[in-house]
Amino acid sequence: MGVLKRFEQRLEGLVNGTFAKVFKSEVQPVEIAGALQRECDNNATIWNRDRTVVPNDFIVELSTPDYERLSPYSGQLGEELSSMVRDYAKQQRYTFMGSIKVHLEKADDLDTGLYRVRSRTLASSSSQDQPGPAADRRTSAAPRGGQPGGGHVSPPPMPSSPPPGGAQSAPRTAPPGAGAQPQAQTRRWIEINGTRHQISRPTLVLGRSTDADVRIDDPGVSRRHCEIRVGTPPMVQDLGSTNGIVVDGQHTTRANLRDGSRIVVGSTTIVYRQAEG
Repeated sequence: MGVLKRFEQRLEGLVNGTFAKVFKSEVQPVEIAGALQRECDNNATIWNRDRTVVPNDFIVELSTPDYERLSPYSGQLGEELSSMVRDYAKQQRYTFMGSIKVHLEKADDLDTGLYRVRSRTLASSSSQDQPGPAADRRTSAAPRGGQPGGGHVSPPPMPSSPPPGGAQSAPRTAPPGAGAQPQAQTRRWIEINGTRHQISRPTLVLGRSTDADVRIDDPGVSRRHCEIRVGTPPMVQDLGSTNGIVVDGQHTTRANLRDGSRIVVGSTTIVYRQAEG
């Protein structure tokens, strides 16, 4: 069972259905949960071969009406969302530098049904999750809502560099005369509507479902539409979608990818990118 599904089931049993009445607004708990997952994915920083660090402090900004509706339950909802993030991190083998916290805040510039997620990495010497050295604040925003000319993807941009303080965890280089240096790793990511999404696992599932690694809000996209597989060469595979995929202008079910390859799903264009270093 997926992490989001378990989260939904736990939420249904809370306070005798109170949440079901509260969450009749456009902002749903599972949407916030999915946004937190994507915030982890898009801000994951590889420190070394065995450790990928993700944010542990999250701020969910809500419109005034949504905040007033949800704030009486913010403590219980925050605990459930924190537990969901912990479960997801365990599934993805992510680690934290401090305890996980999710806060709700009011944002006067948001309309009802819109939200933003900001995150940062905070170290805590008393953390029960994953203690570690301090890291500077890292914040990103992801307003919810449609974009003209294609499907909307809610995650924020991928960070371009690891946070300060991570140098002590970087792989060591061999001293002179110790042999050849390891080859530079290939960085891979995709770009959708100007937003970058890092490919940090062997497979990346794209679709309309909240369980997809990258969620694409496009009616022409299936729940699990296709997946990108890292290999030599990298490739994209259709997962039995309704409308299929088009790669570099050709309808196909499977195709190899190169830097700059364009994948069309529904009315959304995905650009595959890779670079050494």
